[in-house]
Amino acid sequence: MTTPDPPPPSLRELKKQRTRVRLSDTAVRLFLEKGYDAVSVAEVAAAADVSKPTLFRYFPSKEDLVLYRFADHEDEAARVVAGRGDGESAVGALRGSFLAGLARRDPVTGLCDHPEVLAFLRLLYGTPSLVARMHGYQERSERALARALGGPEVEARLAAGQIVAVQRILAEENVRRITAGETADGVEADAVRAAELGFRQLEEGVGRRYG
Repeated sequence: MTTPDPPPPSLRELKKQRTRVRLSDTAVRLFLEKGYDAVSVAEVAAAADVSKPTLFRYFPSKEDLVLYRFADHEDEAARVVAGRGDGESAVGALRGSFLAGLARRDPVTGLCDHPEVLAFLRLLYGTPSLVARMHGYQERSERALARALGGPEVEARLAAGQIVAVQRILAEENVRRITAGETADGVEADAVRAAELGFRQLEEGVGRRYG
């Protein structure tokens, strides 16, 4: 059950992507240096050498400047399901993907104690407006995953919601422990056990329909 590779981006789109990355990186650097609430959008625009209207063409809100780092992951679960191997269940593919993420210390799993990543996670989870904005990303992730799962709309959305919730809770627990001072190596065994438990519960429920 594989999908063809998408066409490569055009030069214009590549230029836009580079601009988005530059704006987001500039914003995150300033937020980490001075604090999220102490930095204005105008200050970010000036530091990135663009006008404020130009910045807003790329990022509708201040929060989006930070959450852009999650943009590539918004439909990741959907891509995993769509690209799973023949005979592999949707939940099984997602389980394998999450465990692989833990092993490579993917920041999305929360199991990463690299100083720069740790600072970013503290910024993200320590800023109420960013936490609130993340719900929008999670909702879009659920909808993309529901489309990949297929079947009746309500059933697919219920399944997607359960899967995304498990992934979110697993990541939040890892972030909680690491931001409290534990190391990724020290948390890994518990993180793997928790992931196995979470996906086993999904297999016993969601997996009966999407096995």
